[in-house]
Amino acid sequence: MAALAAALRDGPLDVTDTARAALARLESRESDLLAFVPEPGRRTRVLAEAGALEERHPASGARPALYGVPVGVKDVIRVDGLPTRAGSALPEALFAGAEAAVVTRLRRAGALVLGKSMTTEFAYFEPAATRNPRAPGRTPGGSSSGSAAAVAAGVVPLALGTQTVGSVIRPAAFCGVAALKPSLGRVPSDGVVYYSPTVDTVGWFARDVAGLVEAGRVLIDGWHEVVTPRPGAERPIVLGVPDGPYLAQAEPAALAAFEATLVSLVAAGVRVLRVPALADIEGIARHHQWLTAFEFAAQHATWFEQFGALYRPRSSLLVEEGRAVTVAQHDAGARSALDLRAVLHHTMGVEGIDAWASPAAPGPAPLGLGSTGSPAMNLPWTHAGLPVATVPAGLLEGCPLGLQLASRHGDDEGLLGIAATLEGLLARTPAASG
Repeated sequence: MAALAAALRDGPLDVTDTARAALARLESRESDLLAFVPEPGRRTRVLAEAGALEERHPASGARPALYGVPVGVKDVIRVDGLPTRAGSALPEALFAGAEAAVVTRLRRAGALVLGKSMTTEFAYFEPAATRNPRAPGRTPGGSSSGSAAAVAAGVVPLALGTQTVGSVIRPAAFCGVAALKPSLGRVPSDGVVYYSPTVDTVGWFARDVAGLVEAGRVLIDGWHEVVTPRPGAERPIVLGVPDGPYLAQAEPAALAAFEATLVSLVAAGVRVLRVPALADIEGIARHHQWLTAFEFAAQHATWFEQFGALYRPRSSLLVEEGRAVTVAQHDAGARSALDLRAVLHHTMGVEGIDAWASPAAPGPAPLGLGSTGSPAMNLPWTHAGLPVATVPAGLLEGCPLGLQLASRHGDDEGLLGIAATLEGLLARTPAASG
């Protein structure tokens, strides 16, 4: 995406031609991909917006950062001029409201919204119809399934998603692309149909870390430039591997592939420390569920009373589960998140860890479209509100795997620098297979 953005800003590429090409990719792939919410008149709207953009910014060299870059926006994020449905059968008027700040920031930076991308119902576990372009017959993950698939298929170079447990990192791993879930609070989340207002974080997908950085400059509050550590520098990158029951949640073959990835990184000059961590992963998961289920039920209280029959089974069950969570349990969940962040930060400081490394999912994308896979590997980092990135890390059973990286809250730029370095190192090593 970085090269595309530069070419559009500096003039070799024409915005309208780029928009037409993106529309052609969408139209040629969509019947099989099902990554976008259907939109009557999409071509007319997009080309009109492209023409208006050209009129506003005729001179190269003075164009905004994402001038003419086509983007997808997960259909829980409001976009002026497009309805929001949140992957549900509920009346779209329920979700109407002001455009999300993240979308406004993208548009001010010159991005073109190609369309709303598919989401699971209310960003929970009821799957969308989206297919995985990198692993046909397997789930693309969720809940940001359409965004991940659209980037992986090359329809758009950038797409927005949201994460409450693993809804950005997991689909990115399953579809073989890069993604960032920023630090909690560094990107505005207004204009989102919330699952859990306390936890929900807007993240994004790109083909590589350079694309994540381009978007980060526009979307992250207080952005400062990324410094990419050099392989073989005097102080190597130090990755912490959280040994214990958390890591044991991954499938044996996926763990073997993860270990092979670590071996290749060590050979390239990265230091790996194995540190006992996340020993009470069951308790962490329980507290996260209390926090998020309570807030989901609260968000849906009025809608569910009126339209409960339109909810799909898993979403209905989450409402009922959330209603049974007490205020005390919800508050304990919120405290647990801050406590976990403090413990992880302390361990990083004591051990000299730059980033935590782990599999981005328990294994490759599961077969079928009846589920979106498990977010177990993503949960603790999301619970703590840390920035999390994933980069492609080979194949298993012919399906993409991701290397998940998490760092200190607020150090999104440092995390992206590390991710860029590791991405480059992994690109020069043989892909895992199995």
